Amino acid sequence: MLPWDEVVWPLIGALIAGGLIGLEREWRGRPAGFRTHILVSLSSCLLMLAALHQTHWAFDDLPSDNIMTDPTRMAHGVLTGIGFLCAGVIFRQGFSVHGLTTAASLWMTAALGLLFGAGLIGLAAIGTGVTVVILVALKLVSARVPSVVAASVDVSWKRQDLTTAQEVAALIRIADAKAFAARQGLSDDGSLVCRYWRIKVRQRHHLDEMAEGLAGLEGVHSFRIEADDD
Repeated sequence: MLPWDEVVWPLIGALIAGGLIGLEREWRGRPAGFRTHILVSLSSCLLMLAALHQTHWAFDDLPSDNIMTDPTRMAHGVLTGIGFLCAGVIFRQGFSVHGLTTAASLWMTAALGLLFGAGLIGLAAIGTGVTVVILVALKLVSARVPSVVAASVDVSWKRQDLTTAQEVAALIRIADAKAFAARQGLSDDGSLVCRYWRIKVRQRHHLDEMAEGLAGLEGVHSFRIEADDD
């Protein structure tokens, strides 16, 4: 049996770290939330604890061999494996990429779990606090700092309807004079023109104004506006 004082506190720290980071992601409705971050942190901690206490492993088949252990190899393996999990929460839609911050938080949670498992409680606690500040406090700061909001706009209208095409292009230019049509084509039956723009606006309410303008155009068959987010 492992010494409980060397196991309990790292596990508790890993649970708290994963819970705090996961709670912030859950609150923002991200695909990897409370339970996922706890499981990542806890599994990383358990694996590192197992690597550090390899003297307790059952090596009955090798009684006379001198076995060299290297716990850092476990850390490398865990972080490499977490990379595949992080890739699962990143998705691309058109030219928009989502989930990068969630992927980074998962990778950070795994690193914190490894630190707790290695017994570096103080360093792991500081890392947990800094991570929570970055995710919560800096998000509030960035919301109040003037910034550019990038978005994708998909609009479709009837083919040969030049009036609607000009009206849609005018609305796009009002929001962003430098907007460009990144993709354009026809619907499957060839009756609709489908055009896709990448735009940048100063405030999110400009996207709402654009949506109202597009909804007011009779010739517009359908549209979708999607702001980039992490």
